[in-house]
Amino acid sequence: MHISTYACFALLTLFMLALDVWQTRNGNITIKKAAIWSCFWVLLALLFFVSLYEYWQFFEPNSSYSAHDAATAFLTGYLLEKSLSVDNLFVFALIFGRFAVPHELRPRVLLWGVIGALILRAIMIAVGAELLETFHWILYLFAFFLIWTGYQLTKPEDEEEQLNSFPERMVRKLFRVTESYQGTKLFTSDNVGLMVTPLLVVVAVIAMTDVMFALDSIPAIFAVTQEPFLVLTANVFALLGLRSLYFVLEGMIDKFVYLRPALAFIMIFIGVKMLLIGTSWAIPTMVSLSVLLTTMTVAVIASILKEKKALKKSSIK
Repeated sequence: MHISTYACFALLTLFMLALDVWQTRNGNITIKKAAIWSCFWVLLALLFFVSLYEYWQFFEPNSSYSAHDAATAFLTGYLLEKSLSVDNLFVFALIFGRFAVPHELRPRVLLWGVIGALILRAIMIAVGAELLETFHWILYLFAFFLIWTGYQLTKPEDEEEQLNSFPERMVRKLFRVTESYQGTKLFTSDNVGLMVTPLLVVVAVIAMTDVMFALDSIPAIFAVTQEPFLVLTANVFALLGLRSLYFVLEGMIDKFVYLRPALAFIMIFIGVKMLLIGTSWAIPTMVSLSVLLTTMTVAVIASILKEKKALKKSSIK
């Protein structure tokens, strides 16, 4: 591990987070603005992908990966994490609807969610990489977990389960909660003493959601590469554009009807890929990249066609 590489990337991540905070500073995010920034974050990830070809030996001088292998693994991992993050957006939309979060507060809540996810995933990547290096058989546990997760995604999920009410119950048990939001305040007080606002409840639910998503996504990307730097960078770039992507898709999230089956297939495929690592049937990263791109493209096109068909039927009636 090249410590200076991680330190430089940590500074870059802080700069990009600050940039994301700056561009959403007034809380008023239009679809046009969100779309432009979504493209910007994707372009930034692609520039990093290109830099891996040119400077991989500078990033990780002791790595066994070639520049081509590293760049391909990053791109596959990035697209995988980006695909899984779209599922996060469904749950975020449910949380915002359930707790009636004012529109102007949503960028702030999403920011806390992204920061929490970055910290959690960095910890889990460090722990996961160490475990895989020490106990290779854990790879197979990850594989079966991914296949099981993919199977679970094929079943209809209760909305209440997705929202995970445990954090809400804990906050309400420990504190008195105000009836309405108090701007961006998490805590307030009255003549009795300390109170919390509903915003803290939302943040607690988002934090637990981050944990659940990390448990799925980290094992998945370790099937693509066990190089910690590539795992970390793919996660960071996928998460950085999450807030802008939410506001682009906010009004269309419920129309991606085939996203869940597509993610189920991807998780099962990645689980099988992980089982085959080190065997003569190992699935090349380029094949994984092709499967991932094809699956998500088909899911999006099929969802759009179904929506158009439904609109056409409704207009006839």
